Amino acid sequence: MPKEITPAVVQVEAGSLVGSDEDGILVFRGVPYAAPPVGNLRWRPPQPVAHWPGERAASAHDAPCPQPVDLDATVANFGGVSGAQSEDCLYLTIYAPPKTRKAPVLVWFHGGAFFLGAGHLGSYDGTANARDGVITVGVNYRLGALANFVHPALAAEFPEEAKGNYALQDSVAALEWVRENIAAFGGDPQNVIIAGQSAGGGIVTALLSLPAAKGLFGKAIVQSGSLLLPDRDPHDASKLAVGALTKIGVAPDIDASGLRAISAQTFAASPDLRTGFFFTSDAKYKPMSTIAALRAGKEVDVPLLVGSNAGERGFSAARTFARLAGDEGTPAFLYRFEHVPAFRTGEWTKGPIHSAELMFSFDSIDRSSWGGEHADATDRAIARTVNSCWIAFMKMSPGERSFKCGNGFEFRPYGEGGDAARFQTGGPVMAPADGLPDGPDAEN
Repeated sequence: MPKEITPAVVQVEAGSLVGSDEDGILVFRGVPYAAPPVGNLRWRPPQPVAHWPGERAASAHDAPCPQPVDLDATVANFGGVSGAQSEDCLYLTIYAPPKTRKAPVLVWFHGGAFFLGAGHLGSYDGTANARDGVITVGVNYRLGALANFVHPALAAEFPEEAKGNYALQDSVAALEWVRENIAAFGGDPQNVIIAGQSAGGGIVTALLSLPAAKGLFGKAIVQSGSLLLPDRDPHDASKLAVGALTKIGVAPDIDASGLRAISAQTFAASPDLRTGFFFTSDAKYKPMSTIAALRAGKEVDVPLLVGSNAGERGFSAARTFARLAGDEGTPAFLYRFEHVPAFRTGEWTKGPIHSAELMFSFDSIDRSSWGGEHADATDRAIARTVNSCWIAFMKMSPGERSFKCGNGFEFRPYGEGGDAARFQTGGPVMAPADGLPDGPDAEN
C-alpha cells in the first residue's frame, strides 16, 4: 500500500519550506544549509543561504556532491550514489515527528571514505527515530579534493582563511543551521547529538576537538569511525595536491582561477584526486587533532557512544577512544555489533562487515540497499533493539551514567568495569571488552 503523503510547511530563517507528511512523519528533503560552493566559492568557507521568496519545495533530494559514479545497480552500494551529481550539494534531509516540541536532534554525517556518499541514503532513513520522538538531520558535505584541498595558489588568494578542512567547515555550518532553525521542526537546539559512521565518524571525532564546534552539540556517536588518525601537515597536504594535479597534466604553478576552471567531475573521476585528502592541521581553525586533544584532556567532554562491527578491524581503537573520552568522568559507552543477518553469507561469515550495523541502528532494514526484503523476524527484532539503545542514549538525561533499552537491557559505561555491549543474535549482553579481538583473525 503506498504511503499517504500530504504537504507540510515550516518557516526557517531563509524562507518557507514545503515538505511532506508521510504516514505521520514529517520529511523535508533538499533543505539548503549553506550557499552552493560553486564558482568563486569552491574551496572557500561555507556562506549563508540566500533568502528565497515564497515557498520552496522540499519534497525531493537534491543531487549529492561530486564522487565516482556507481555503475552497477545490482551491487549493494557501499556508501556511493548513482545518478546526477552537483557541486551545489550542501543540503539536509530532515525527519521529524509531528506536533512535537523540544525533541532530541540527531545530526548524521554519512560514511564513504571522505569521497563517497550522501546523507539521504536508505540506511540512514530517520523514520524509526521520528516515531520514537527523535528528529534526524542527514548532512551532505563536500567530498574528496573538493573538501580537503590545500594548494599554494589557494593559500595565497585568501591567506587569512582556514586552509582545507572544507568538509569540517560544512559540518559546523550544518550544526549552526540546526541551532538557528531546528526549533521550527519541533527540535531542541540545546539537545543535539552528532553522529556518524566511517568517514562520518571521523568528522564527529574531529568535531570533538574543533574550537568552532564548541557548544553546538551535547552528545556524540561514532560508528566504525576514523578515530586515532593524526592531522596532515599543511606542507605535506599542499605537496599531495600539487603532485596529484601534475599526474593529470596540471602545471604546479597554476593559479586559483585555473584551479576553479577544472571540472568537478575531473576531481571525482581521477583516482589521484579522489582519495588521500583528509583533515589538515591549521593553527587557527584546527590547532589539534582529536587524539592529541584526548591525550591532553582538551576534548569537548560529552557523553559518547562508540564501537565497531565484529567482521571489521577497529575495535581496539574504539576501546582506546572510550577509555580516553571517559577519563574526565563523562560516561563513554562501548559496543560491538556481532549479529549476522540471516540473508547475508560470503564475507559476512566472519562477522558483520563494515557498515553492516547501519540498518540496525536506524531500524531501516526495509530501506537499506542491502536487501532488507530478505530479513527474517530475528533480524527485525534485533534492529528494533539496537535502535532502541541508540534512542535511549540520545534521550539520556544529564548526569545519568547508564540507560536501559530493548527488553530492560542496562547499557553501562566502559569506564565502570571495562565492559562493552555485545549486540548478538540472541540479544545484547554486557561483557568484558579487553579480551575481545580487534576484528576477524586478529589477536586481542
